[in-house]
Amino acid sequence: MTQELTSPTPTTARRAPEPGRAAGWWRDAVIYQVYVRSFADSDGDGIGDLRGARERLPYLAELGVDAVWLTPFYASPQADGGYDVADYRTVDPLFGELRDAEELIRAAHGLGLRVIVDIVPNHTSDRHPWFQDPELARQRYVFRPGEGAHGELPPNDWESVFGGPAWTRTDRGDWYLHLFAPEQPDLDWDNPDVHEEFAAILRFWLDLGVDGFRVDVAHGMVKAAGLPDIGHGEQAKLIGNQVLPFFDQDGVHAIHRTWRRLLDSYSAVPGQGTPPAERIGVAEAWAPSPERLALYVRPDELHQAFNFQFLTADWQAGALRTVIDASLAATASVGAPTTWVLSNHDVVRHRTRLGGGLPRARAATLLMLALPGSAYLYQGEELGLPEVTDLPDEVRQDPAFFRGRPAADGGAPDGASGAGGQDGFRDGCRVPIPWTGDEPSYGFGPGGSWLPQPADWGGLSVAAQHGDPSSTLEFYRAALGLRRQLPGLGDGELSWRPAPEGVLAFARPGVLCTVNTLGRPVELPLPGRPLLASAPVTVRDGAAVLPGDSCVWWAL
Repeated sequence: MTQELTSPTPTTARRAPEPGRAAGWWRDAVIYQVYVRSFADSDGDGIGDLRGARERLPYLAELGVDAVWLTPFYASPQADGGYDVADYRTVDPLFGELRDAEELIRAAHGLGLRVIVDIVPNHTSDRHPWFQDPELARQRYVFRPGEGAHGELPPNDWESVFGGPAWTRTDRGDWYLHLFAPEQPDLDWDNPDVHEEFAAILRFWLDLGVDGFRVDVAHGMVKAAGLPDIGHGEQAKLIGNQVLPFFDQDGVHAIHRTWRRLLDSYSAVPGQGTPPAERIGVAEAWAPSPERLALYVRPDELHQAFNFQFLTADWQAGALRTVIDASLAATASVGAPTTWVLSNHDVVRHRTRLGGGLPRARAATLLMLALPGSAYLYQGEELGLPEVTDLPDEVRQDPAFFRGRPAADGGAPDGASGAGGQDGFRDGCRVPIPWTGDEPSYGFGPGGSWLPQPADWGGLSVAAQHGDPSSTLEFYRAALGLRRQLPGLGDGELSWRPAPEGVLAFARPGVLCTVNTLGRPVELPLPGRPLLASAPVTVRDGAAVLPGDSCVWWAL
């Protein structure tokens, strides 16, 4: 007898944060990244804003996530999508007003969602008041005299992650460091004023009720003494592969320990609409090994660190198992959970990057959600959005495009943010998402969108997929609903099971996960009752046939 099994759709009812989950809520949380300018536009200027995000929060609650991470919405000239901050305590008019942020936090908490905001401590905007004051700038940013007979050469050979030299010469003849765009001068964390200012900024947002911070370039604030040369070019290719004099220096951990003490001081204080709970820090840290990444999540440092080794792993059973094993061992050594991620605003969307289209993307997501620890989702991946690879040059806004090198600010450091992408640049993953309708802007807002949306995205919209049991949106809802219902998923143990070549099989308490990374079907003994599958599974004569590029959860 042959039977094709489709997975049931479990309930996705929200559960509000309860006191029992207040401590350690982040250890198994699923957190949804909102790239604010591309999520929802409430005022018709073509740019997403905080009010638009607030109005769409019920969608995220229904999806079944635990928290929302908002990308920077602070006052900024927008030279790098808001990661060039001019005032950390003010909302940029593009995104609304401070009261919009407060209302969003309250609304999220009312829906049982926690709120994480970005903090950008490695650099500011060159429009920041500190940098605008020549004397303060030389105290609080990294300035050096140039090399050469007349100081006409940069102080060392460091390169910007966005391409070109990491130094710009001023009218005074000295040079300032910018590891990213020239409009993003690096702060000098040897100055106590910088420490005091950022502690005050964290308190400001904690007092407004945020539940944590995603720390941008958490590996970058401290530079090696003497700012030594590296000795060769194409330095962006080394990020995440070795310790560099400007990244992953041991001194950053003292900063994170200070911040952890500050976060802990707020953890017994109720937020707006939430019980007392831990306020968390999340490291965006490119480290050359899982062991060095684990240093960021030691018990007295930050709570989470994105696992970029998993994000950049090949879709191959052996490669995935190696990364998973190394990641779990490293975080277990410091008592922390692993934090898994497949897509974000800096990398090619994983539907495109993994090379296998939507089936492989769905399988990778179901694998990620079965692994021990926490997981991050990027807006639109639940719709199965691909990377937009045909944006005209005249609409691109990524500063890396204009400086001629793929970006690595939280993305793939060598431009391998993706095969199939747009030269490794980042605009293609930032196109505003579709909500409803058959024509742009698909309900994103009444005034078009700041990046053009593809003409065929109507079928991928939230409205088109809602209620369709075969859609990717309902697949995500089912996966998140099951993850909530099954106590064996989330934080905890994993044990590998024997599997054919090209297939991964591992057990969580009460659940078995099988992943076929091959492009063809594979047969194996029937493991149990299917709970959820990324593609239809065939059962015949006590065996299961896994489709190519698929993942299945089984009840043991």
